[in-house]
Parts: sequence; C-alpha cells; structure tokens
Amino acid sequence: ASGLTLVPEEQRDPTRTTTCGTGELVKAALDAGYTDLSIAIGGSATNDGGMGFAAALGVKFYDSDGNELIGRGEDLAKVARMDCSGLDPRVKDATFTVMCDVTNPLTGPDGATYTFGAQKGATPEMQAALEDGMQNYRRLLIEEFGRDPNETPGTGAAGGLGAALLLFCNAEMKSGIQTVLDLIGFDERLEGVDLVVTGEGRTDWQSAFGKVLQGVGERCKAKGVPAVALVGSLGKDYEKIYDCGIQSLLTTVDGCIPLSEAMERAEELYYRGAVRLFRFFL
Repeated sequence: ASGLTLVPEEQRDPTRTTTCGTGELVKAALDAGYTDLSIAIGGSATNDGGMGFAAALGVKFYDSDGNELIGRGEDLAKVARMDCSGLDPRVKDATFTVMCDVTNPLTGPDGATYTFGAQKGATPEMQAALEDGMQNYRRLLIEEFGRDPNETPGTGAAGGLGAALLLFCNAEMKSGIQTVLDLIGFDERLEGVDLVVTGEGRTDWQSAFGKVLQGVGERCKAKGVPAVALVGSLGKDYEKIYDCGIQSLLTTVDGCIPLSEAMERAEELYYRGAVRLFRFFL
C-alpha cells in the first residue's frame, strides 16, 4: 500500500506520499476479526512519520489554523495539534508486532529522512524541509505520549511509520532479520557449517543498521563461522559491514550496466557471481 516499487521513479516525491493505505489495511484486518497483527515495514515510498497511517485509523491532525491535515510528508511541518480521541478502539485490544531490518531513529542524521529520503525522490532541499517537519512532529508525539520515539530503535523505518506503530498502536518492535533467523533455527543450522554465503541488493553504511547482512554476520561471528556476501552493488562506507562479521563482499555485476538491466538480468548475474565466488574456495 505504501511501497517504493509501487511508485514509478519519475513520480517519487516523499512530500506527497502517505502511509494512509497501510492504515487502511490494518483497519481491514480489524474488520475481519484479527487481533494479533504482525507488520513488516521498510522499503516505503513515504516520509510522513506514519501520519497517514494514524489518520486512516481515526487520529485527527490539525494545522495552526485548525485545518485538518490528511497526513502527507509535507504535513509534518504544518501539524500543530493532534486528536487521538477518534482512534479506532479496536487498536487498544489488538496486539501489534513490528518487524523491521533497520535500527534508525525517527529524526537526526541517521533518521528516516536523511537515511532513506534520497531513494524516495527527495532532493537535498526537500530532505532539509522534511527533517524540520519530522522534528516538529516528534515534539508533538512526545507531548502526546510522554515518550521520545528516538529512544526506540527502528522508529525511523518506512519513513517514520515505525514511530506511529510504536506510539499509536503500542506495538512491540522486533528486528525483522533476527525474528526470521530465530524462526528458522539459524544458530542450530550453523553447527558443522564451514562457510555461509548471504547477500542483498546494495551494501552501504545502512547495511550495518539491522539489515540482513548484519544479522547473519553477527551470528556467524559468534559461532566462529566465516561469512561472505554476494551483493548487487557497493555504496558509500560499505566497509562498515566488516565489523559485523561479514569477511568479504563480491558484487554480481561484471561491468557498468544500468540498474534496470541489472534487475532484469538478476538471476543470470547472481549465478555468474556465485560461480566467481566459489572458484575462490574450490
């Protein structure tokens, strides 16, 4: 409902997008009688702090003139007051679990806007405005709930949707990768293993903030099992992942090709990359 891939690249604008659709999905789940909801967040096209999500569940947001806001990224700077009295009462009776693969806070240099805004279409000027708005929104959340969302890892996930789920829904925040690794018994599966190969689309400094490589690497490191990663590309400060137990990185691409072509040829490129990788060990 709020995913980045749902918005064509030329139309991406986090000042206009909203998590309202995600809130509508939760409402539909409540309508269907579900009371235990697990929500995996990340990869959104949004940077609205979860305002749209909360609005879909009945929370009202107003600007300084009393005009109601619908909850888009541009509304973060405008919001002056919120009214939670209309929040769907079923939310309080439900259990919410949030799974996300990042530990970023809501605001700040490692927060939602400055970490993920660019990939959602935000220019540097837009990022500055969105961050100012998110700081304003954070102050209102602290006033309303008496809790600072920045103190909980992951509240910056999905453009701040993590913060809304934490505070409006009293959600339990869990690491997505840690939850999955526990479910599959990863630690037990490491017994007798000589090498672990993992991977992701793009490795950069964000990869060390709770994503797959960090989760896998740290568990392998604890067991003394070497781990290497086959990834689509390398970005800024990718070396940070080495501190998390990943010993080596190899990219799938074997030349300068457009991202669109790399995506179309993903299976072929990963296969060829895997062949190059394992020739090191055979």
